Amino acid sequence: MKVLALTEGPDSVCCRYRISAFAWALAERGLYLDVASLRKDPVGRVRQLVAARRADVVILQRKLLPTWQLLLLRRSARRLIYDVDDAVFQRDSYSRKPPESWSRTARFWATVYAADAVVTGNDYLGRFATGLVGPERVRRIPTCVEPNWYLPAWHYRTGPAARLVWIGQSSTLASLDRVRPQLAAAARRLPGLQLRLICDRSIELGPLDVVPRRWSSGAEADELADGDVGINWLPDDSWSRGKCGLRVLQYMAAGLPVVANPVGANREMVIHGHTGLLASTPREWSDAIARLAADPQLRRKLGAAGRRMVQHQYSVAAWGPRFAELVASVVRGNKEIDSRGSLREPTFCPRKGCESFGNNLYDGHPSPSIQSISDFPTGSEAHRTH
Repeated sequence: MKVLALTEGPDSVCCRYRISAFAWALAERGLYLDVASLRKDPVGRVRQLVAARRADVVILQRKLLPTWQLLLLRRSARRLIYDVDDAVFQRDSYSRKPPESWSRTARFWATVYAADAVVTGNDYLGRFATGLVGPERVRRIPTCVEPNWYLPAWHYRTGPAARLVWIGQSSTLASLDRVRPQLAAAARRLPGLQLRLICDRSIELGPLDVVPRRWSSGAEADELADGDVGINWLPDDSWSRGKCGLRVLQYMAAGLPVVANPVGANREMVIHGHTGLLASTPREWSDAIARLAADPQLRRKLGAAGRRMVQHQYSVAAWGPRFAELVASVVRGNKEIDSRGSLREPTFCPRKGCESFGNNLYDGHPSPSIQSISDFPTGSEAHRTH
């Protein structure tokens, strides 16, 4: 059976981490993934949407199509899944216009209403979608990384020699500009402190020494492992609450402790004192960075806890089978996903290194009962499937 994913492009971040990463799990169920970039020219787009009828199920990722194109896709597609990992129903944090957008919200409603299943990257997006179409069709699949693809950082540097790391697209560099006072405070406290900026563009950050590192998919894991502390800052607004924390997950997969402000996914993933340190003011950021820079053993401890958290709660190995079962359920024609497809996610317990299971609630509607995480491939077993 054929799964057609219509995306921004096979090399886009969202496609690589939310769809292509699960190709192996789909193949194990006899579902073969074909990833296509949405055509930009009108004639090519129409032909592409009509040709979608050849697939058993279509995954539309993120894009809010014009109404007539959505109707054409819905008419062509045998089954339709909508995957979303951002608050696309509003404007972003850096827009000069107000965040609310009636046109975007209307197109988002039309898209989730047309879909047989809606896959959201976090609970905030899930609750918003559920408020429009109810809980039956909405499921959470977090953005995932595979720790086996990353070598853990060594953590042998101390003091100002310790390296901060930031990774991301140039479109998100504005967040670094907003955290300039916090980074300047850390640079004044630790003269010579470096920030390795893994991106396709650079930025000047005053007293902080910025070392640009050209991003590439083949080198990003090694670049992260050569750092000491990952940093992330999000504006405290509704757009940020739709973010799914990929940057933080990459830091933790590479064994880096994280310094971040307590907003959105940062608050969920960065457990203060266990996987990283939460900080808001320039003084708090300076204290957190100085503390980690001075103590390689603490960095190893927090980094190891973060890596375990990713393995149990956000790994491709753990979520691949659940994503594949959800897609298989939609192909079978089940709008209400069956019990294996709606497995509740494992919740990491940092103090005990254990795992328990959360409720995955959307407006008070619990998922069906959990099966053991031992059912899913992990570690080297998962690595062999790629």
